[in-house]
Amino acid sequence: MEISFIGAGNLAWHLAPALENAGHHINEVYSRQLQHTRQLVSYLYDARTHSDLNFADSPSQLFILAVPDDAIEAVCARLVLPENSILVHTSGSQSLRALQNWVTVYSDVPVQTGVFYALQTFSKGQSFMDFNEIPLCLEASDKETEDLLVKLGQDVSDIVYLITSAERRTLHLAAVFACNFTNHLLAIAHDLTTDNGLEFDLLQPIIRETIRKGLAASDPADVQTGPARRGDLTTIESHLAQLEQQPRLAEIYQIISENIQQRYIK
Repeated sequence: MEISFIGAGNLAWHLAPALENAGHHINEVYSRQLQHTRQLVSYLYDARTHSDLNFADSPSQLFILAVPDDAIEAVCARLVLPENSILVHTSGSQSLRALQNWVTVYSDVPVQTGVFYALQTFSKGQSFMDFNEIPLCLEASDKETEDLLVKLGQDVSDIVYLITSAERRTLHLAAVFACNFTNHLLAIAHDLTTDNGLEFDLLQPIIRETIRKGLAASDPADVQTGPARRGDLTTIESHLAQLEQQPRLAEIYQIISENIQQRYIK
């Protein structure tokens, strides 16, 4: 399939090469950050930079919006696509209906719409990720577009699901807890150790075992441990005293501890 990318950030960095490796052709890449565009294009076979959002003469059939959620409408307002092309966004939280509405308002030609959401955390500049085990959550405005996106998804991943916008929003919310919040807690743990002259590496075995147990259990709640789980108020109060000079961390500690206690201690 002939494909163009609008956006050259974290997702595009990994998805564009994966699509090329699956036999598809990336024609063009557009980004407001020309340096980002050139960097991504340099890793693709023969893609070229595109200087604006007028793709009227593009040979591409599929246009992938890989931009932040709050930029999608603004891009759609300026985007010019070939007639009967397909425009998909990659957002976990924006609905398909929203994209359809923006296309209806802003496009002068008929355009099909869809969602191509990769349920993974991506960082630009890292080694290209293998998409085989990355869940792809798809949605489309019509059956023909749906079939095309499913085929495209199956070309790069072994895990392809058709889900609704509401289901995708729930998955995205869950992913924020499982991924973004977890990483933030690791960053807090890093600061607590290194700020006190300790090696963060000392925590790595317990971090690995915690993740291993949580993933192996039918319900991560079954393997919860710690002072809040066992109702150890003395230790909790001691920890809160240690955080007396860091009230925001104390607040996080207390909220999570109370939530754990509410789940387990009746």
